[in-house]
Amino acid sequence: MQGFEALMLMFDISIFLRHNFARVWALASSKLTSLEIGYTSSVMVTELLSPNLGPGLSPNNIQAPILPSIQKLCLQVDYITDTMVSTISQGLSLLTHLDLRDAPLIEPRITFDLTNCGLQELNPHGKLKHLSLVRSQEFIFTYFKRVNDLGILLMADKCTKMESVCLGGFCRVTDTGFKTLLHSCSNLCKLRVSHGTQLTDLVFHDIAATSLSLTHVRLRWCHLLTNNAIRNLASNTALKALDLRACRSLGDEALQAISFLSQLKILLLDGSSITDVGMSYLRRRVIGSLVSLSVRGCKRLTDRCIFALFDGTSKLQLQELDLSNLPNLSDNGILALAKSRVPISKLRMRQCPLIGDTSIMALASMQVDDNSWYGSNLRLLDLYNCGGITNLAFRWLKKPYFPRLRWLGVTGCANRDIVDALARNRPYLNVAWHGEELAVDQWDNSDGLSMHDHDEVDELEQWLMEGEFGIIDEEMGDAAELMD
Repeated sequence: MQGFEALMLMFDISIFLRHNFARVWALASSKLTSLEIGYTSSVMVTELLSPNLGPGLSPNNIQAPILPSIQKLCLQVDYITDTMVSTISQGLSLLTHLDLRDAPLIEPRITFDLTNCGLQELNPHGKLKHLSLVRSQEFIFTYFKRVNDLGILLMADKCTKMESVCLGGFCRVTDTGFKTLLHSCSNLCKLRVSHGTQLTDLVFHDIAATSLSLTHVRLRWCHLLTNNAIRNLASNTALKALDLRACRSLGDEALQAISFLSQLKILLLDGSSITDVGMSYLRRRVIGSLVSLSVRGCKRLTDRCIFALFDGTSKLQLQELDLSNLPNLSDNGILALAKSRVPISKLRMRQCPLIGDTSIMALASMQVDDNSWYGSNLRLLDLYNCGGITNLAFRWLKKPYFPRLRWLGVTGCANRDIVDALARNRPYLNVAWHGEELAVDQWDNSDGLSMHDHDEVDELEQWLMEGEFGIIDEEMGDAAELMD
């Protein structure tokens, strides 16, 4: 097998004058197949892909197309516009993957917005398999107000081979438009909709009658969805990822339907109305396959949900768990979690007022199996604004406890000196104390199932651990007693 060389180019595009940007990219290799730009303007993208329109060029001076081999294009721009979408669609004939996200600073005018006409220009070559169009709410609350069901109908007619669709911020699209996509794209396996303000249960009413085999579904901030929608959606028994964050009307009946999805790996239920009883339904078939579970902000949950899910009798695959913003979760729940020996590598429990030092001691003592080190699996621990954390807890966050920890969230305002000392004690530990979210991808690609972590290895810390792993100090022994 011949080796290959991967090249990465990073630079600040703001240093280029607008009329020089396309000329710079004209020097790029014609073999480049994938391009991702973190932030640029839609005008620069249009000029990048339209070199013949640049200043000083004659209309008769025909040039070779820029980036002719591009198959995957991911852009974050100021505005997604009809002109930009049309230029991309016409200029990149091999495009199979298009991911566009914008973040307007002001409400866009019609000339700087996406309309039904722009959607009609998509996929003229018929090769598009993945499409993502998202309007971010980062700066102002704004949506694609010039796109309605007609635009989705025109788009779906040309995108019948698509396997993945992500639409965010289409506030005027109703059940009619979304159902058109589901019934037109017979190969669709990934569906993501956010801020679908008019999306209701009717979208999935007859989904069992289609040939769809959905594996990844994200329905975020779709407030009109109820348990009936999830009951119908669960007819896709091959579902592997289900993101229902901020669907406030969902309750235990939804979990009862989800409990039959034996292949489910990712389940995100933030802000729903589920209870401890509903969580117990997951014990049937789901908990054994789950890799990531989030119940952030599900305020009806208590310690009983931990006892219901983790009894220590079965081997679990769970690696990521988010228990943040649960006002009734206490140290007793975390003690039960630690006893269960679940191989969690990322644990978030920020904004939990009843979580205190006892939880940290229990996690520091936690062993996944008899041959592993105490607290060894945790790579991320978010304790920001937990009400019972005192200076004592910081002693358990130092070496040799939590030997693999690389991300830590704490409240730093009242403990700044201690936080600084901890950072000096563990130079490879990223300590966040302003309340920021830890290790979150800007594209928020929660569909990804890869759980590999490529953090740097502290070789000195590893050497010290190998020499000291046979020694457990008295404090560790005291904490271990809590587990019994």
